Amino acid sequence: MGRLNQKIAVVTGAATGIGQATVKLFAEEGATVVCADVNEEDVQNTVNEVKNNGGKAEFVYVDVSNEESVTSLANHIKETYGSIDVLFNNAGIDEEGGKVHEYPVELFDQIIAVDLRGTFLTSKYLLPLMQERGSGSIINTSSMSGRAADLDRSGYNAAKGGITNFTKAMAIDYAREGIRVNSIAPGTIETPLIDELAGSKQQEQGREFREANKWVTPLGRLGDPKEVANVALFLASDESSYITGEDITVDGGIMAYTWPGKMLIDNQWKKTSD
Repeated sequence: MGRLNQKIAVVTGAATGIGQATVKLFAEEGATVVCADVNEEDVQNTVNEVKNNGGKAEFVYVDVSNEESVTSLANHIKETYGSIDVLFNNAGIDEEGGKVHEYPVELFDQIIAVDLRGTFLTSKYLLPLMQERGSGSIINTSSMSGRAADLDRSGYNAAKGGITNFTKAMAIDYAREGIRVNSIAPGTIETPLIDELAGSKQQEQGREFREANKWVTPLGRLGDPKEVANVALFLASDESSYITGEDITVDGGIMAYTWPGKMLIDNQWKKTSD
């Protein structure tokens, strides 16, 4: 406890899943957390829970794809707190769009706007608040889908691949100013986004998806949002003071192999994930 005492942290995409878990964990560790999202109802519930547990958090409406909205967030933080210590660029969306020749331009633009442009905008306008104090940690949510491709999701692959390298660019740009920049590449994590993409646990399609992931993932299960939040906490804390420009994979081992190979036909392998 207390690894983020007296630190000001901003978490985008704070309403559910990884963002929500990170807000709670950061608050437990002593941070004052600014919860930035477009979903006021869900975020406010999280803020109330944090406060009821003795933590400090507030909700600020932010559309990360909108420059005016992000500058408004930056002004609010400057007026209220003066500066920040941690920025977790976690806001993102995902949706299948088909093969590239049939992929809707509007969907591609939307995913790039929220995932990649949103990471750029929040970084651009909140970085000066870190520069003023000469220190800070920025954490971006990339994805294993930014390292390898998915069927029918080229827009998401492009956005997350961009975040991975954008992270490295910022790490170089601001290292001499005491600002570290890293990213986290989650695998398949049990979040509402997975329910939207693959179906919930209550739906047959969702159950089939989770069963397939049991044996595709070496650790034999989907990840929990708090398991990603734990990595974000490490990167936000002084314990990671010599780490910058890294993309840390939290995927249960999926990226450790080149292709399923024997896993496709080895029933014993599949059974061990039950």
